[in-house]
Amino acid sequence: MTEPRITHIGGPTTLIEAEGWRILTDPTFDAPGRTYRFGWGTASRKLTGPAVPAESLGTIDAVLLTHDHHADNLDDAGRALLPSAGRVVTTVAGARRLGPATTGLAPWRTTRLSAAGRPDIEITATPCRHGPPLSRPIVGEVTGFVLSWAGQQHGPLWITGDTVLYDGVRQVAGRWNIGTTVLHLGAVRFGLTGPLHYTMTADHGAELCGLVGARTVLPVHYEGWGHFSQGRPAVEAAFTGAPAAVRESLRWLTPGEATSIEV
Repeated sequence: MTEPRITHIGGPTTLIEAEGWRILTDPTFDAPGRTYRFGWGTASRKLTGPAVPAESLGTIDAVLLTHDHHADNLDDAGRALLPSAGRVVTTVAGARRLGPATTGLAPWRTTRLSAAGRPDIEITATPCRHGPPLSRPIVGEVTGFVLSWAGQQHGPLWITGDTVLYDGVRQVAGRWNIGTTVLHLGAVRFGLTGPLHYTMTADHGAELCGLVGARTVLPVHYEGWGHFSQGRPAVEAAFTGAPAAVRESLRWLTPGEATSIEV
């Protein structure tokens, strides 16, 4: 049995401490109050700062970056710490932009973290679609990550990344018996594009978790920014109405507090 500690720092940013590894996801450490442009006339204001300052992180062995081109997943302060991380793993397009020291993964491709005295961690990229059908040329590449290591009792840990519910993420359920899901939610909308969503709604998140069957679901990236249309109450309502196994899988992390999760 293995029990990593997971700290929700804010937005999509989490620190995963497992078997001696310290892995940071989507570094965002800018102060709140600034409005960021996402391109094509879309923008959002950051409302909440990180629960843990970047200066307090200590050594980071790897950064798993779902995408580099939106500031709610990689802001200026987050970008500044990338050179100090042992590895940076992201999309193929993101690796081209960030430089040759970055590992770019296409969907279903893998890489491995290896170091003396620690078990290897296998990282597999999973598909994402960060918006409605045919939006990928506009919103760009995004990836999720499945993390597997020896001793996981309930199955791999999956970070969904910013995605809507579509066949690509449904395929994860057929490839792994996921034990823990770090679920990006928020139902992102922009006034410019009306009712279209760019990340998963709470109802779709609960539907996906019913397919995947993870023992533990950890919601992230549902608060702290102006472009989210659904927060914690919507997530709680969606999971309350889901089958018992899904309802009981939901677990909230307290920002800034390391929580042990049996995986």
